[in-house]
Amino acid sequence: MPDLALYQPDIPQNTGTILRLAACMDVRVHLIEPAGFPLSDHALKRAGMDYLERAPLVRHLSFDTFETWRAENGRRLVLMSTAAAMPYCDFAFAETDVLMLGRESAGVPQAVHERADARLIIPMAPGLRSLNVAVSAAMVLGEGLRQTRGFPAGQVE
Repeated sequence: MPDLALYQPDIPQNTGTILRLAACMDVRVHLIEPAGFPLSDHALKRAGMDYLERAPLVRHLSFDTFETWRAENGRRLVLMSTAAAMPYCDFAFAETDVLMLGRESAGVPQAVHERADARLIIPMAPGLRSLNVAVSAAMVLGEGLRQTRGFPAGQVE
């Protein structure tokens, strides 16, 4: 199933929400530092609640260390960007994808755009800039899990 990656997140509540999403969907999160807040349980606890210990989190000290990990593991980098042209719902996701979301304040630098294997956008109403990063993560991860049949088995009645 796809992983999520957060590039230098700015807002602990969004990161906590994404970690909660990851715990519920049994998806790993790669957090690329530095973050714009202290990476402590206290900073993340409010949005992540008691799910934080269940969220598989891998911290990378820099984008370069993340890229080394990605190369060693043969993972495709799929970047969500307001500057992309391809809608995420038209993309063929793979189990080995890493879905990256940029900083809430600035996205990702051009060098990260250039390293991405694919750049995707969430179609929105004209004149609006972007969705909340946690909402974006949920939408795109949901499509990736649907396509790869990666949703957790869970209890179905």
